[in-house]
Amino acid sequence: MSDNRQFLIIGASQAGGWVAKTLRTEGFEGSVILIGEEPYFPYERPPLSKGVLAGDATLESTYFWTPETYDELNIDVRLKTRVTKINRGKKQLTLDDGETLKFDRLAITTGARARNLSIEGSNLKGIFYLRTLADTEAIRTNLKERTKILIVGGGWIGLECASTLKKLNCEVTIIETADRLCGRAVTPEISDWMLHFHTSRGIEVKLNTTLNSFSGGSNLTQANLSNGEAVKIDMAIIGIGVIPNVELAEDAGLEVDNGIVVDIKTRTSDPNIFAAGDVTNHPNKILGRNIRLESWENAQNQGIVAGKALLDLAEPYAEIPWFWSDQFDANIQMIGLPKNWDSTVTRGEPKSDEFITFYLKHDQIIGAISINDPRNLRFAKRLMQAKKHISVDDLANTQIKLQSLMKN
Repeated sequence: MSDNRQFLIIGASQAGGWVAKTLRTEGFEGSVILIGEEPYFPYERPPLSKGVLAGDATLESTYFWTPETYDELNIDVRLKTRVTKINRGKKQLTLDDGETLKFDRLAITTGARARNLSIEGSNLKGIFYLRTLADTEAIRTNLKERTKILIVGGGWIGLECASTLKKLNCEVTIIETADRLCGRAVTPEISDWMLHFHTSRGIEVKLNTTLNSFSGGSNLTQANLSNGEAVKIDMAIIGIGVIPNVELAEDAGLEVDNGIVVDIKTRTSDPNIFAAGDVTNHPNKILGRNIRLESWENAQNQGIVAGKALLDLAEPYAEIPWFWSDQFDANIQMIGLPKNWDSTVTRGEPKSDEFITFYLKHDQIIGAISINDPRNLRFAKRLMQAKKHISVDDLANTQIKLQSLMKN
């Protein structure tokens, strides 16, 4: 008996791609239509500030699957297409060309967009954001030897761009309004390590510094800072966070609160509509609270769960958040999303650029960040999952193997 149902996916993102592929691998034989505004098939975002920006990786290498794969799986991919309206009553979408599409079930995987800077001069040529393949291509096209670049924002994306651009012989300055780098994500000690790590490699970092305005004729030539400095630059890259793309969901009357609110099986406030990826605010049983994650792993794994959920096959989604970043020769990985902790302890020597710092609460690991130490991070994740009670001294003692603490 043929399946006449039609499942639509808004957002040809990483999460959207996994929803579509999961529907097929789980045996769904109905119609699957994946709709995306960009001209690209679902692609990985991490290489945009690394290999693609450096010119070491091609655009096509970021694709999760080749265009032919979608044909083989009978997935109808509509690129350069924008959804303008979700009509929940009629269970249909309206596209930007006026076409309407019926759905039996719908997945929203619209992700997030770069937060724009709105100051004097912010529309000058030479100001870029880095969120999409097109953004990276535009930056690369404008790069020259010894390009003077200002990066606004000392978070993950800013630091990754800085390290890549410095390796391309650009002159790079980072400004950050806070008093330390990655202040919302890491301990002050890790921020100090990051500061030394980047400045020792020739990047200028200005903390407690705000951008007042940009100057130039039609092209950017100068950044005017809150400390009174006027910095001559050829280019600026803005990395001040992202905004979840919730407008369609909000207009359709779905529950929205810093993202589209979903349950543990990715269902929205409408039983026939699901959501996954950066756009969702979802419960995490392990952390004991609702969170919205901007991470590669979440986009993939929640997308898989959503694909199964469309078929009523999903298991509850709850994982320890995991993030990673490559900056120069440092691989930085982080687990958990700690908001407050009783203590921190470091295993290894920060000066060696190979160590791991643990966040603890009630003698249990609630998060960890490793610098060039992925093996110990894996053991830290197991200890966190097992909710083991561990002493600070044991964690700091490099003579004691972390895996042995699982037996205690």
